[in-house]
Amino acid sequence: MVWPVTMWWDADPVADMRRIQREVNRLFTQAGPGGDAFPAANLWANDHEVILSAEIPGVDPAKVDLTVHEDHLTIKGERSVDQPTEGVTCHRAERAGGAFVRSFRLPYAVAADQVKATSRNGILKVTLPRAESTKPKQIEVQAG
Repeated sequence: MVWPVTMWWDADPVADMRRIQREVNRLFTQAGPGGDAFPAANLWANDHEVILSAEIPGVDPAKVDLTVHEDHLTIKGERSVDQPTEGVTCHRAERAGGAFVRSFRLPYAVAADQVKATSRNGILKVTLPRAESTKPKQIEVQAG
């Protein structure tokens, strides 16, 4: 069978493969946090507050650094893992230690001076009240 030259001229299989690779990379990037995201966290919000719950096993709560700026929350800390160093051979190492930083964009600005944080059984709970300036205001319409 003979194909028109223009059909082969317009085809660029390398460009098509690059486009497919970009799309696959985008899908995996948007799929959510990978296994390296520490601490794993859930974030909820209603009209009045944002609540963040994060897993921080092995982290001293006194050494967790929380900072809030407008609509961003950052958690910093360090997780230590006890490891014998002399006379042992490691056969499996799944628990990672070291410094970590996670930042979360909040759905609205919060009142930083009213933020409360607690840690219990390795779970960090942060309650962030909504800033008054971002709460919806009811406007009364005057007749006339």
